[in-house]
Amino acid sequence: MALAASGSLSEEQRAIREVVREFAVEELRPGAAAADASESFPEDAWDELAALDLTGLTTPEAYGGFDADRLTYSVVNEEVAYGQLAVATALSVHCLATSCLAEFGSDALKERYLPDMAAGRPVGMFALSEPGAGSNPAEMTTTARREGDEYVISGEKQWITNGERGDVCIVFAKTDPADDSSVTQFLVPKSAGIEVGKKEHKLGLRASDTTALTFDEVRVPAENRLTEEGKGLSAAFHILTGGRIGIAAQAVGLSQAALDEAVSYANDREQFDRPIGKLQAIRHKLADMATQVHASRLMVRAAAEQDDAGADPRLAAAMAKYFASEAAVDVCNEAVQVHGGYGYTKDFPVERFYRDAKILTIYEGTSQIQKEIIARAVVD
Repeated sequence: MALAASGSLSEEQRAIREVVREFAVEELRPGAAAADASESFPEDAWDELAALDLTGLTTPEAYGGFDADRLTYSVVNEEVAYGQLAVATALSVHCLATSCLAEFGSDALKERYLPDMAAGRPVGMFALSEPGAGSNPAEMTTTARREGDEYVISGEKQWITNGERGDVCIVFAKTDPADDSSVTQFLVPKSAGIEVGKKEHKLGLRASDTTALTFDEVRVPAENRLTEEGKGLSAAFHILTGGRIGIAAQAVGLSQAALDEAVSYANDREQFDRPIGKLQAIRHKLADMATQVHASRLMVRAAAEQDDAGADPRLAAAMAKYFASEAAVDVCNEAVQVHGGYGYTKDFPVERFYRDAKILTIYEGTSQIQKEIIARAVVD
C-alpha cells in the first residue's frame, strides 16, 4: 500500500511508474537474492532497462535519450529500487555520467558518446572519491597535467560503482597539485588505460560492483576536459544535488518494499491463535513504518518539484536524502523485527533489504554532510 503524495503525478508519469513497477516486480525481484549471493550484476536486467529507454533518463532527446524531468527521474529511481537497490544504484551512477556529459561536454563529445550511453552501453562511472578524500573531495590527490594537446592523469579513485562493468568515466582531478581550487572534470574512456582495482566485498548492495580505479599517466585529448580548469568541483556538487534526489527516491522504494513484505508476513503469520498483524505491538510498528515511508516520499517529491520549477533545490535535496535514507534503515530494521527469527535468515528478502539500506546513509553524501548543508541554511 502506498499513500498518494503531494504534487499529483501526470498521466504520463503514472503510466511510467506502473511500467517500471511491473518490471521491478517481475524482472528484478525474482533474481535479486541470487545476484546478491553471487555478488554479480544482472546484465540481462540492465539490457531490459535499456529496452525501456531508462538508461537514457538524463540524456537529451537529441541524442536518443529520455530527458526526464526530476520528478519523473525520482519516480523511476523509486520503482527500480523497489525491485533491486543494486540495479537502481548502477542506473543512477550511469545517469550521473550522462548528466555531466550532457551539461558540460562539447557537441563532439556528446555526439560521440551519448547515443550509445542512452542505449545502455558503454556504462558510465563517476570518479570523485579517493582513499584519502571522501566527504571533502577538495583534498583529492589525483592530478591532470597539461602536455600540449593532452592531459596526463595520475591518481587513484575509490568506491567506484560500475567500476568493473563501466567503460566511460567522469573523472575529477587537480590541474595544480598544490591548489585545492584547481579541480577539473574530464571524460576518460577506460580504454585510455584505466586500471581496475579489487572488487569490494560489501555488507550490502553486493550485486553492484564497487572497485578502485588507478590512473597511471593516463592520457586523454584536451577536448575531453568537460569544465574549465578549476570549475570541476562546483560542477560535481551541482550534478550531485540532482543525484541526491534520486538516492532519496531509492530509499523510498526500498522502504516501501520492506513495508510491503512486513505487512504481508504480519497478515500470514499466526501466533496466539491469530495473525500477528492483529497484535497491537505489530500494528503500531507497521503504522510507524508507513508514516516514515509516506513522509519520505513527500520530501522527495517536493525536492524534485522544486528542481523542476527552477528553484535552488540544494536544501530540499539534502533534507530528502537525509530523512529518507535514515528512514529506510529504520523501516528495514523494523521489517526484520516483524519477521522475528525468519527475518534474520536469507529465506526472506527483508534480511537483504536491511543490509542494503545502510549504504543509503553513506554514498552521494553521508547523513552528516546532509545535516551540515541543512544547518548552514538554518543557522548561518
